[in-house]
Amino acid sequence: MRLVVFGLALSSSWGNGHAALWRALIAALLADGHRVTFFERDVPYYAENRDLHALPEGGELVLYKDWAEALPQARRALAEADAGMITSYCPDAAEATALLLDSRALRVFYDLDTPVTLARLEAGEPVGYIGPEGLGAFDLVLSYTGGAALDALRERLGARRVVPIYGSADPAIHCPVPARPEYALSYLGTYAEDRQALLESLFLEPARLRPAHRFVIGGAQYPKDFPWTPNTWFLRHLPPAEHPAFYAASRLTLNVTREAMARSGWCPSGRLFEAAACGVAILSDWWEGLDAFFEPGREILIARSTEEALAAIDLPEEELAAVARRGRERCLAEHTAQRRAREMVAAIEAASSPLHSPAFSPAQGAGG
Repeated sequence: MRLVVFGLALSSSWGNGHAALWRALIAALLADGHRVTFFERDVPYYAENRDLHALPEGGELVLYKDWAEALPQARRALAEADAGMITSYCPDAAEATALLLDSRALRVFYDLDTPVTLARLEAGEPVGYIGPEGLGAFDLVLSYTGGAALDALRERLGARRVVPIYGSADPAIHCPVPARPEYALSYLGTYAEDRQALLESLFLEPARLRPAHRFVIGGAQYPKDFPWTPNTWFLRHLPPAEHPAFYAASRLTLNVTREAMARSGWCPSGRLFEAAACGVAILSDWWEGLDAFFEPGREILIARSTEEALAAIDLPEEELAAVARRGRERCLAEHTAQRRAREMVAAIEAASSPLHSPAFSPAQGAGG
């Protein structure tokens, strides 16, 4: 299969969760013999933090300064493609969509930010990467979020065929490294105001109540007035290759879900899968559907309060190690990039086949 993608950014993971997901998916697609071309607008803040410059054989990363520059190459790529894909937050989504609709390639939209998309619609705000006509012109809509969000994409945006493609881990990158548990709890994530209340409850308050323990946050865009504690360390943006070492430095790592994602449910952060694949015990906030991906208490720990977070931090080493081992086993069995890439290819092939009805959709919220 030849796939052409118009997306946000692949070349930089700075404050950009799309990059890690796409890098893993593309590597898996290439390994299976497919070809992928990814178009990315070259903007200064990603160029200054670039940690990927080219794709392996069979893949092509096209950086362009504006759509006029990209257009001739994009038109040629789509003429040779089996499928073209627009993703959420693509800065030239309107232009790329018009070009895709004018081509013979299968038309795919991949919303990696479905809860945000739906929240904006609910608030009457514009969604720049989806035109006023919605998603009805696409042959296939993929969603990073399952559950009721799939129905909402059909009902609110006219999507005809919707399939969930969740986050994943790349075992070639996300793998255990020698443990150096210097910290009681770690948290890796870009700063987001809508996560702050939970981060206060599940990370910062435990840090205040355990002054003898060390805590660590890694990420980008943290404000100057962030309420650091004396025993919290900060590592500015870490590229994906450094994530395993970050996880290995703590006994337990925290996942905090953004408000729209938690409210929607069925929207696991990619951090969940990469941390599990790295063999670290995970502590997470709760949201609907989480138990379809990992079994609470056995493969992942859940905290709804500071007290529950402290209880997890205080668990003995052997218990945390058992949770980490079982979480890694589940991740490698069900949540790898190879698995997601093959699910994506199967969805594209099904949408290409006249034998399949446009109304086809897998079981709502399927977790694998």
